[in-house]
Amino acid sequence: MKKTGFLLDMDGVIYRGNQLVPGADHFIARLREEGHPFLFLTNNSQRTRRDVALKLSRLGIPATDSDVFTCAMATARFLATQRPGGTAFVVGENGLANALHKNGFTVADDEVDFVVVGEGRVINFEMLEHAARLVEQGARLIATNMDTRCPTESGVRPGCGAIVAMIEKATGRQAFSVGKPSPVMMREARKELDLRTEEVVMIGDTMYTDVLGGVQMGYKTVLVLSGHTSREEISDYAYRPDYVAESVAHLPEALFGNPAPLRIPA
Repeated sequence: MKKTGFLLDMDGVIYRGNQLVPGADHFIARLREEGHPFLFLTNNSQRTRRDVALKLSRLGIPATDSDVFTCAMATARFLATQRPGGTAFVVGENGLANALHKNGFTVADDEVDFVVVGEGRVINFEMLEHAARLVEQGARLIATNMDTRCPTESGVRPGCGAIVAMIEKATGRQAFSVGKPSPVMMREARKELDLRTEEVVMIGDTMYTDVLGGVQMGYKTVLVLSGHTSREEISDYAYRPDYVAESVAHLPEALFGNPAPLRIPA
Protein backbone atom coordinates (compact mmCIF):
# COMPACT_ATOMS: atom_id res chain seq x y z
CA MET A 1 0.00 0.00 0.00
CA LYS A 2 1.33 3.41 -1.00
CA LYS A 3 2.07 6.10 1.55
CA THR A 4 0.13 9.35 1.67
CA GLY A 5 1.63 11.83 -0.79
CA PHE A 6 1.99 15.56 -0.19
CA LEU A 7 1.78 18.54 -2.55
CA LEU A 8 3.52 21.42 -0.81
CA ASP A 9 3.14 25.08 -1.60
CA MET A 10 6.39 26.87 -0.87
CA ASP A 11 6.33 30.57 0.04
CA GLY A 12 4.43 30.83 3.33
CA VAL A 13 4.58 27.06 3.89
CA ILE A 14 8.25 26.04 3.65
CA TYR A 15 9.81 29.49 3.77
CA ARG A 16 8.90 33.15 3.98
CA GLY A 17 11.09 35.14 1.60
CA ASN A 18 14.57 33.93 2.44
CA GLN A 19 13.72 32.60 5.91
CA LEU A 20 12.82 28.97 6.59
CA VAL A 21 9.51 28.45 8.40
CA PRO A 22 10.51 26.99 11.81
CA GLY A 23 10.27 23.21 11.71
CA ALA A 24 9.87 22.95 7.92
CA ASP A 25 13.23 21.20 7.56
CA HIS A 26 12.24 18.60 10.16
CA PHE A 27 8.90 18.07 8.41
CA ILE A 28 10.59 17.37 5.08
CA ALA A 29 13.10 15.08 6.80
CA ARG A 30 10.19 13.12 8.28
CA LEU A 31 8.54 12.71 4.89
CA ARG A 32 11.75 11.28 3.50
CA GLU A 33 12.34 8.99 6.49
CA GLU A 34 8.81 7.57 6.40
CA GLY A 35 8.76 7.21 2.62
CA HIS A 36 5.98 9.71 1.86
CA PRO A 37 6.19 10.92 -1.76
CA PHE A 38 6.00 14.69 -2.11
CA LEU A 39 6.42 17.61 -4.50
CA PHE A 40 7.17 21.26 -3.90
CA LEU A 41 4.47 23.03 -5.89
CA THR A 42 4.82 26.67 -6.90
CA ASN A 43 2.85 29.21 -8.92
CA ASN A 44 6.05 31.16 -9.56
CA SER A 45 7.06 30.76 -13.21
CA GLN A 46 10.22 32.88 -13.00
CA ARG A 47 12.62 30.17 -11.88
CA THR A 48 13.45 26.78 -13.34
CA ARG A 49 12.93 23.75 -11.13
CA ARG A 50 16.71 23.58 -10.71
CA ASP A 51 16.78 27.18 -9.44
CA VAL A 52 14.04 26.37 -6.93
CA ALA A 53 15.86 23.25 -5.75
CA LEU A 54 19.02 25.30 -5.19
CA LYS A 55 17.13 27.84 -3.06
CA LEU A 56 15.67 25.06 -0.92
CA SER A 57 19.07 23.46 -0.49
CA ARG A 58 20.61 26.75 0.60
CA LEU A 59 17.83 27.13 3.17
CA GLY A 60 18.74 23.76 4.65
CA ILE A 61 16.33 21.46 2.80
CA PRO A 62 18.25 19.21 0.38
CA ALA A 63 16.30 19.08 -2.88
CA THR A 64 16.74 18.00 -6.49
CA ASP A 65 15.01 19.00 -9.71
CA SER A 66 12.60 16.08 -9.42
CA ASP A 67 11.28 17.39 -6.09
CA VAL A 68 9.91 20.55 -7.72
CA PHE A 69 6.88 21.14 -9.94
CA THR A 70 6.20 24.66 -11.24
CA CYS A 71 3.28 26.30 -12.99
CA ALA A 72 5.64 26.96 -15.91
CA MET A 73 6.14 23.20 -16.28
CA ALA A 74 2.40 22.56 -16.07
CA THR A 75 1.74 25.26 -18.66
CA ALA A 76 4.36 23.97 -21.09
CA ARG A 77 3.16 20.36 -20.81
CA PHE A 78 -0.44 21.42 -21.37
CA LEU A 79 0.39 23.50 -24.43
CA ALA A 80 2.43 20.63 -25.87
CA THR A 81 -0.74 18.51 -25.82
CA GLN A 82 -2.72 21.28 -27.49
CA ARG A 83 -0.21 22.18 -30.19
CA PRO A 84 2.82 19.87 -30.39
CA GLY A 85 5.86 21.77 -31.67
CA GLY A 86 4.02 25.08 -31.38
CA THR A 87 5.25 28.63 -31.02
CA ALA A 88 4.79 31.17 -28.24
CA PHE A 89 5.54 34.76 -27.40
CA VAL A 90 6.58 34.85 -23.75
CA VAL A 91 5.85 37.62 -21.29
CA GLY A 92 7.93 36.41 -18.38
CA GLU A 93 11.36 35.15 -17.44
CA ASN A 94 13.78 32.26 -17.91
CA GLY A 95 11.83 29.61 -15.99
CA LEU A 96 8.88 29.91 -18.38
CA ALA A 97 10.88 30.01 -21.61
CA ASN A 98 13.00 27.08 -20.41
CA ALA A 99 9.93 24.94 -19.69
CA LEU A 100 8.47 25.70 -23.11
CA HIS A 101 11.72 24.78 -24.86
CA LYS A 102 11.90 21.47 -22.96
CA ASN A 103 8.42 20.61 -24.21
CA GLY A 104 9.19 21.23 -27.87
CA PHE A 105 8.00 24.82 -28.17
CA THR A 106 9.77 27.59 -30.03
CA VAL A 107 9.75 31.06 -28.49
CA ALA A 108 9.18 33.69 -31.18
CA ASP A 109 8.13 37.31 -31.57
CA ASP A 110 5.62 37.09 -34.43
CA GLU A 111 3.04 34.74 -35.97
CA VAL A 112 2.78 32.64 -32.81
CA ASP A 113 0.20 30.12 -31.66
CA PHE A 114 0.12 31.39 -28.07
CA VAL A 115 0.92 34.40 -25.95
CA VAL A 116 2.06 32.94 -22.62
CA VAL A 117 2.17 35.25 -19.62
CA GLY A 118 4.06 34.66 -16.38
CA GLU A 119 5.35 37.03 -13.72
CA GLY A 120 8.66 38.81 -13.46
CA ARG A 121 10.56 42.01 -12.94
CA VAL A 122 11.87 42.39 -16.48
CA ILE A 123 8.43 42.83 -18.05
CA ASN A 124 7.91 46.21 -19.68
CA PHE A 125 5.04 47.99 -21.38
CA GLU A 126 6.48 47.36 -24.84
CA MET A 127 6.18 43.61 -24.25
CA LEU A 128 2.57 43.96 -23.09
CA GLU A 129 1.72 46.13 -26.09
CA HIS A 130 3.20 43.56 -28.48
CA ALA A 131 1.43 40.73 -26.66
CA ALA A 132 -1.92 42.50 -27.07
CA ARG A 133 -1.34 42.88 -30.79
CA LEU A 134 -0.51 39.21 -31.18
CA VAL A 135 -3.70 38.23 -29.33
CA GLU A 136 -5.72 40.48 -31.60
CA GLN A 137 -4.09 38.75 -34.56
CA GLY A 138 -5.31 35.37 -33.32
CA ALA A 139 -2.77 34.08 -30.79
CA ARG A 140 -4.42 32.36 -27.83
CA LEU A 141 -3.84 33.97 -24.44
CA ILE A 142 -2.44 31.73 -21.69
CA ALA A 143 -1.58 32.64 -18.07
CA THR A 144 0.70 30.49 -15.95
CA ASN A 145 -1.46 31.47 -12.98
CA MET A 146 -3.95 34.14 -11.93
CA ASP A 147 -2.32 35.27 -8.67
CA THR A 148 -2.85 39.01 -8.63
CA ARG A 149 0.04 39.78 -6.30
CA CYS A 150 3.33 38.33 -5.17
CA PRO A 151 4.48 38.96 -1.59
CA THR A 152 8.13 39.96 -1.31
CA GLU A 153 10.37 40.97 1.57
CA SER A 154 9.97 44.61 0.57
CA GLY A 155 6.21 44.46 0.01
CA VAL A 156 3.73 43.34 -2.63
CA ARG A 157 4.36 43.45 -6.36
CA PRO A 158 1.90 42.69 -9.19
CA GLY A 159 1.54 38.99 -9.95
CA CYS A 160 0.77 37.20 -13.18
CA GLY A 161 -2.97 37.75 -12.79
CA ALA A 162 -2.49 41.51 -12.61
CA ILE A 163 -0.16 41.50 -15.61
CA VAL A 164 -2.38 39.39 -17.84
CA ALA A 165 -5.40 41.51 -16.85
CA MET A 166 -3.93 44.40 -18.85
CA ILE A 167 -3.87 42.25 -21.99
CA GLU A 168 -7.36 40.90 -21.29
CA LYS A 169 -8.80 44.40 -20.91
CA ALA A 170 -7.02 45.68 -24.01
CA THR A 171 -8.12 42.81 -26.25
CA GLY A 172 -11.42 41.68 -24.75
CA ARG A 173 -10.03 38.11 -24.63
CA GLN A 174 -9.93 36.04 -21.46
CA ALA A 175 -6.77 34.16 -20.57
CA PHE A 176 -6.79 30.43 -19.85
CA SER A 177 -4.88 29.78 -16.64
CA VAL A 178 -2.97 26.55 -15.98
CA GLY A 179 -1.46 27.11 -12.50
CA LYS A 180 -3.07 26.52 -9.10
CA PRO A 181 -6.01 26.19 -8.56
CA SER A 182 -6.46 24.89 -12.10
CA PRO A 183 -7.19 21.15 -12.27
CA VAL A 184 -4.62 21.02 -15.09
CA MET A 185 -1.73 21.65 -12.72
CA MET A 186 -3.23 19.85 -9.74
CA ARG A 187 -3.86 16.70 -11.77
CA GLU A 188 -0.44 16.78 -13.43
CA ALA A 189 1.22 17.05 -10.02
CA ARG A 190 -0.71 14.02 -8.75
CA LYS A 191 0.34 12.04 -11.82
CA GLU A 192 3.94 13.06 -11.15
CA LEU A 193 3.64 11.36 -7.75
CA ASP A 194 1.89 8.35 -9.32
CA LEU A 195 -0.84 8.40 -6.66
CA ARG A 196 -4.61 8.12 -6.59
CA THR A 197 -6.81 11.07 -5.61
CA GLU A 198 -7.55 9.74 -2.12
CA GLU A 199 -3.82 9.37 -1.40
CA VAL A 200 -2.96 13.06 -1.90
CA VAL A 201 -2.79 15.91 0.63
CA MET A 202 -2.45 19.52 -0.53
CA ILE A 203 -0.78 21.86 1.98
CA GLY A 204 -0.82 25.60 1.37
CA ASP A 205 -1.21 29.00 2.94
CA THR A 206 -3.72 30.44 0.46
CA MET A 207 -7.42 29.65 0.32
CA TYR A 208 -8.12 30.69 -3.28
CA THR A 209 -5.24 28.76 -4.87
CA ASP A 210 -3.90 25.93 -2.69
CA VAL A 211 -7.03 24.96 -0.80
CA LEU A 212 -9.44 25.61 -3.67
CA GLY A 213 -7.29 23.57 -6.04
CA GLY A 214 -7.19 20.68 -3.60
CA VAL A 215 -10.92 20.83 -2.86
CA GLN A 216 -11.79 20.79 -6.56
CA MET A 217 -9.64 17.71 -7.12
CA GLY A 218 -10.93 15.82 -4.08
CA TYR A 219 -7.58 15.88 -2.24
CA LYS A 220 -7.33 16.31 1.51
CA THR A 221 -6.43 19.93 2.18
CA VAL A 222 -4.47 21.68 4.91
CA LEU A 223 -4.31 25.43 5.40
CA VAL A 224 -1.25 26.52 7.34
CA LEU A 225 -1.28 29.89 9.08
CA SER A 226 2.43 30.52 8.57
CA GLY A 227 1.74 32.52 5.39
CA HIS A 228 -0.63 35.38 4.67
CA THR A 229 -4.01 33.80 5.51
CA SER A 230 -5.39 34.18 9.01
CA ARG A 231 -7.81 31.83 10.76
CA GLU A 232 -10.47 34.57 10.69
CA GLU A 233 -10.33 34.82 6.89
CA ILE A 234 -11.39 31.20 6.39
CA SER A 235 -15.04 32.13 6.94
CA ASP A 236 -14.88 34.44 3.90
CA TYR A 237 -14.95 31.39 1.63
CA ALA A 238 -17.75 28.96 0.81
CA TYR A 239 -15.34 26.01 0.93
CA ARG A 240 -13.13 24.98 3.83
CA PRO A 241 -9.90 23.04 4.31
CA ASP A 242 -9.99 19.64 5.99
CA TYR A 243 -7.42 20.81 8.54
CA VAL A 244 -5.96 24.06 9.77
CA ALA A 245 -2.53 24.12 11.41
CA GLU A 246 -0.16 26.81 12.61
CA SER A 247 2.56 25.44 10.31
CA VAL A 248 3.88 22.22 8.80
CA ALA A 249 5.51 21.59 12.18
CA HIS A 250 2.02 21.24 13.72
CA LEU A 251 0.23 18.83 11.39
CA PRO A 252 -2.15 16.22 12.83
CA GLU A 253 -0.85 12.66 12.88
CA ALA A 254 -3.87 11.50 10.88
CA LEU A 255 -2.24 12.92 7.76
CA PHE A 256 0.69 10.55 8.15
CA GLY A 257 -1.51 7.49 8.51
CA ASN A 258 -1.17 7.42 12.30
CA PRO A 259 -4.10 7.32 14.74
CA ALA A 260 -5.33 10.79 15.57
CA PRO A 261 -8.96 11.14 16.66
CA LEU A 262 -8.89 14.93 16.86
CA ARG A 263 -9.21 17.22 13.88
CA ILE A 264 -8.00 20.78 14.15
CA PRO A 265 -11.16 22.85 13.87
CA ALA A 266 -11.40 25.44 11.15
